[in-house]
Amino acid sequence: MSETTAPVTASPATTAPVTSASAASSRTAVAEAAPTRGRRARAALRAVQVLLALFFGLASALPKLIAHPTAAEAFDKIGWGSAGMYTIGALELAGAVALLVPVLQSLAATALSGLMVGAFVVQLSVFDGENAATPLILMVPLVLIAWARRGHNAELVAWLRRQG
Repeated sequence: MSETTAPVTASPATTAPVTSASAASSRTAVAEAAPTRGRRARAALRAVQVLLALFFGLASALPKLIAHPTAAEAFDKIGWGSAGMYTIGALELAGAVALLVPVLQSLAATALSGLMVGAFVVQLSVFDGENAATPLILMVPLVLIAWARRGHNAELVAWLRRQG
């Protein structure tokens, strides 16, 4: 087996020849690193989804669904009462569960982002912006999830068409 050599012209300091075998092994190393990086990114995104699902399910929806006094007081101040509190709590819990279902995760992240827009507006208008940053902070990973998992939307639409 013969190897061909070609001079490297990247910088004058490097005048060592590069063999086709070393170039091929370099391409292989880069090609192998990409799937590893992609796998790590998918795992990190999945971890963020689980954390958000836990947050929306336990820290946000649960106090509303059990009518914790602080949640009830906040919804009374908004003027929505217990019906609004239970509705928002149920929507948050549904979104938290849907974040963990692969075919629903993009839709769930989009819907929860919409809830966060509403929460931001309420924080500004009713509570004088006291915790207005929280919904904005939560929207960043939700929008990232909605975009990264957007391929599942086609699967969802295809499934819905088969059902109808």
